[in-house]
Amino acid sequence: MRRLWLALPAFLGAACIAAAIAIPLFLVPQLRVVPLDLDITSVATTVPEDGSTGDRYPARIFDRCSVGERRAQVVDAHLSQQRRSVIVEPSDRRQATLQSAQTVQIDRYRDADGNEVEPTMAAADAERECNDGLLTANIDRVSVNRSTSVPNGTVSSLQLEAAPEGVNPDDVSVQLPDRQGFQYKFGFDVQKRSYLYYDTNTRQDITVDFVGESTIDGVTVYEFAGEVPETDVSNLPNAQGQASLGTMLTMPASWWGITGRGVAPDDDVTMHRYATATRHVWVEPQTGTIIDGREDQQQYFRSPDQSDSNPAPIRDFRMDVLSARFKWSDDTVSAQAARADDYVGQLRLGSFWLPLILGIVGVALLALWLLLWWRGRRRDDDTPPPSDEDPDATAWLDEPRHAKPTETGATGSGAAGAGAAGLGAAGAGAAAGAGGSHAAGTGPWDQPTEKIPRVASAPADESSTQSFTPPPDDDETQRYRRPSSEPPAE
Repeated sequence: MRRLWLALPAFLGAACIAAAIAIPLFLVPQLRVVPLDLDITSVATTVPEDGSTGDRYPARIFDRCSVGERRAQVVDAHLSQQRRSVIVEPSDRRQATLQSAQTVQIDRYRDADGNEVEPTMAAADAERECNDGLLTANIDRVSVNRSTSVPNGTVSSLQLEAAPEGVNPDDVSVQLPDRQGFQYKFGFDVQKRSYLYYDTNTRQDITVDFVGESTIDGVTVYEFAGEVPETDVSNLPNAQGQASLGTMLTMPASWWGITGRGVAPDDDVTMHRYATATRHVWVEPQTGTIIDGREDQQQYFRSPDQSDSNPAPIRDFRMDVLSARFKWSDDTVSAQAARADDYVGQLRLGSFWLPLILGIVGVALLALWLLLWWRGRRRDDDTPPPSDEDPDATAWLDEPRHAKPTETGATGSGAAGAGAAGLGAAGAGAAAGAGGSHAAGTGPWDQPTEKIPRVASAPADESSTQSFTPPPDDDETQRYRRPSSEPPAE
């Protein structure tokens, strides 16, 4: 048992050191992946570009209902952008498929008469009118490598319309091959350099450059910014291979409000919808979590024909479809900062603090074991060997300590001593057989030396040596038979 307790610190110390080595090598890599329980909801609202507050209509949108009127209308509005990203199949230990549903809705707008209007949204399965509060909607799906967060090409599609019941969503989705940029999360250990970022509106990867380092809610973040080049979105087909609804529009010049040399009021003028944007993202560098986002979106109608043969009033015409700066809400930023801070804490605990604590405890336990072992060895070295005269030295031989013969007056040879011992044994046996007169409750060997008859020392003169003569075989032998109560003659 003593050896077991001595080995326990060594075992625990070795286990702690092994765990300190294994945790950074095996446990932490399991944390440095896109989580399969990811569920992020972000909300962004339109804000004035100059940073002012109190503006109820910081955005401008095209009034879709004006298509049926005499003149195109652009109104001031307040918009909200909502996006929820979750993990869907196929997902496993190597890849994660993110599904992100995004909507842009009109919270309120100011009509041509200056009145504030708060539009409502029809049910998902209902027919939508031109004054519906839903401005745009899409569902993006992309599979990424869980370790790098880079798209791996397994799933990459964009759904632009609702899928009727019984219809596979893939049948109403556009495939997006060759997607490479980050979008909903950056990779781990983000550096101060340029990265690719995917823009869903124009379906292309753009370059975002490192801008600077700052702190948001106590979390260190890197800011990246990139420009989305002007893109003719009518060239981005829908699931049927055609231009998406609202990306091409042919109306009379008077409806567009185009006047000037070479243009008649009733001339049909075809305009395409173009999009450009400036994107800013603030990323926590250790985990790649996006903490904050801002995008300045510009979508407008203009003529695709910029040749000199096209009249200048048409070439120079441009009408806003969407002009807005979307900024993540404070609640979204706080939630993302808390999520990133918790994630960083887990990584720091697993990669530094836990191995450090376990390593210190392991070394301390091994040092304790060495100390106990050294003290045990030293105690053994300082203990003198047992003496032959020490009664305890032979205790392990199962000899009773009182079994050692008591010294007699004999000083003769070893044979005489042996005879005395034998005589003592015989006398003791006789006493035991006779019942002895020892005190009640004591055994015959409690005081064995009292039962051994004393043997006189042999005389120096050999002539005086007594010899044993057996008694005659007659009645005289009766005198050698002592009663049991008579003590043995000395």
